Amino acid sequence: MTIDELKKLLQSPENEHIEYKEAKTQYDIKKLMKYCVAFANEKGGKLILGINDQRKIIGTQAFKEIGVIKSKILTKLHIRVDIIELQEESKRVLIFNIPSRPPATPLHFEGAYFMRSGEELVPMSIDQLRHIVEEDQSVFESQLAIQNITTEQVVSLLDIQSYFDLINIPIPKTQEAILDRFIREKLVIAKNSYYSITNMGAILFAKDLNDFEDLTRKAVRLIVYHGNSKLQTIRDITGIKGYAVGFDRLITYIMGQIPTHEIILDNGLRQQKRKYPKLAIRELVANALIHQDFYSRGNNVMIEIYDNRIEISNPGKPIITPDRFIDEYQSRNEQLANLMRRLHICEEKGSGIDKALIEIETAKLPALDIRVGETRTNISIQAKKSFHDMTKSEKVQACYQHCCLKYVMSEIMTNQSFRERLGMLDSKSNRDLISRTIKFTLDKKLIRITDPESQSRRYAKYIPEWS
Repeated sequence: MTIDELKKLLQSPENEHIEYKEAKTQYDIKKLMKYCVAFANEKGGKLILGINDQRKIIGTQAFKEIGVIKSKILTKLHIRVDIIELQEESKRVLIFNIPSRPPATPLHFEGAYFMRSGEELVPMSIDQLRHIVEEDQSVFESQLAIQNITTEQVVSLLDIQSYFDLINIPIPKTQEAILDRFIREKLVIAKNSYYSITNMGAILFAKDLNDFEDLTRKAVRLIVYHGNSKLQTIRDITGIKGYAVGFDRLITYIMGQIPTHEIILDNGLRQQKRKYPKLAIRELVANALIHQDFYSRGNNVMIEIYDNRIEISNPGKPIITPDRFIDEYQSRNEQLANLMRRLHICEEKGSGIDKALIEIETAKLPALDIRVGETRTNISIQAKKSFHDMTKSEKVQACYQHCCLKYVMSEIMTNQSFRERLGMLDSKSNRDLISRTIKFTLDKKLIRITDPESQSRRYAKYIPEWS
C-alpha cells in the first residue's frame, strides 16, 4: 500500500475489516496481540496506527523495530503479520496486515479468544467458538478414513508407539488411556463403543496406507533416474508408511541415493560429503507433505533424483505466490502442519523454506528453482555450478532469494553479501559481475535499493520490492 492508497482508504466508508488507532507515542503490545487475534478470528483485516478519530494522519512513534515486533507476533500467535511503514511528510503510519485464522481453528492470546465489538475487544462466546470449530467437518484431516472399528483394530492399523516416541512422552499403560490421547489429538473419533480413524490419524500413523482405500495414492513416491532426464529409471519406489511413521527412514533413504563428493578438511583429512544438504531436503519434503492438495485425486508427493538435481513436488497449486514463499506462510492443511511441528518433523511455522535456503546458500548451491504447473508445485535443488555457468535467470533468482533471506533475518543484502553467498573472491571483476546481476534483478522489479539517492552502488543496500 502506498500513501496515496491510504488516503483514498481514509476517505472511503467504514470497513469492518479495518481499525484505526492514534497510538501517537506508543501502543501496548498486549493490546496489539489481542487485535491480531480478533482480526484473525474474523477472517483477517488491517490495524492502522497513526490515524485519529477524524481519520486524519497524525503519525505514530510506536514499534520502532518492525522486524522485532513481527518476530514477537509470530512467536506468540503463530501467524505471520505483514507490517507496512508509510511516511506522510514527517508523519509515520504503521499498517498491520493480519491474515485469517486457519479453518476450524480459533486463535487465542494467553488463553483468551477475542473478537471485536464496535471499537472494543470482547471474548468470543461459546456459540461463536463452536461455529468455528464446526468448520472442522469440511477439513480433509478431520474426515474419516475408516469407520466403526474396535479398539484392537485401531491398534493394529496405527503405529501407536511411533506417536509417543515422536511426541517424547511415555506410552500409557492401558489401551483406554492411549485411545484417549489419540481422540484428543483428533486422530481417532469414538462413537457408540466403536472408533473411527480420521484422515490425519491414517496419513500420519498408518502402518500400511494400503489399508485405507482413499489414502493409498497419498503415499510418497521416490524415483531415481540415470542422467539428467526421465529416459532411464534406476528405481521407482512408493512407500506404504504414514508420514510421521516413515519420515526419518524416507529422508535417510533419499540421502542414500544422492551421490557424494570428496572434500579435504583443514587438517588434511578427506571426507565424503553429499551433493545436497540433508536439512534442506528434510524441510522441503516436509513442506511438500504439509502443503499438498489432498483433494487432487491420483496424485502423490514425489521425490525425483537426477544426476544434476533433485526435484520435490506435491499435488496442487500453492495458496501464496512462489515469490513470497520465503516470508509468507499459509498452509492448506493447518491441523496436519501443527501436529507435524509438535512431532518435530518440520520446523516452526513459517521457517521451513528459510532453513532450507540457509543450507542452500551455505553449500554455495544455485537458487531453488520453484515452478508451478497446472496440477503440481515443484521445487528443485540444483547441483553446484560456478557463477559463470549459471543462466541469467538462475543468477537473478539467486540474487532475489538472497535478498529475501537477508530481509527475514533482519539483515540487508549488499554487493559483498551476495558475493560471499556465491563464494566469489573480492576482486574488481567479481564485484562488477555481481553489480550487473543486481541491476538485472532491480530491472525485474524484484528488489529495490534502500537509498535511491546514493551515488555509490558498491556499498548500496537492497531489500525485496515487496518489503
